[in-house]
Amino acid sequence: MGYEIKGNILGFEKTLNIDIRKVDDLFSTMIDIDDENISFTLVNPYLLREYSFDLPSDVKVLLEIKENSNISVYNIVIIQEPLENSTINFLAPIVVNNDNNKVAQAVLDKKRHPEFGMAESIKSFRNN
Repeated sequence: MGYEIKGNILGFEKTLNIDIRKVDDLFSTMIDIDDENISFTLVNPYLLREYSFDLPSDVKVLLEIKENSNISVYNIVIIQEPLENSTINFLAPIVVNNDNNKVAQAVLDKKRHPEFGMAESIKSFRNN
């Protein structure tokens, strides 16, 4: 199933259409439909930590989010060797409106969300 990027993924402005493939409950892969050489490893943040934020209004508009919209949230993982040295960006979640297959990346304000980092080590969540 394909999804349309609204706005852009930081650093990947030419990525417009993606597919999200679930690997397991924690990991998924986001692949650029038009260039399979571009892919991202995603993580379900809710399986790792308490994760809540106010979705920026521009993202709500881009994704046509309503009160009862079916939303998924992912975070991009930068894979390292060994895997436990990989990092997660909790300040720029990928938000999916499953009702209309539209996706956007929200950029959260670090001052409003000091508990979230851009490069948190996955090993810090190993025992959670």
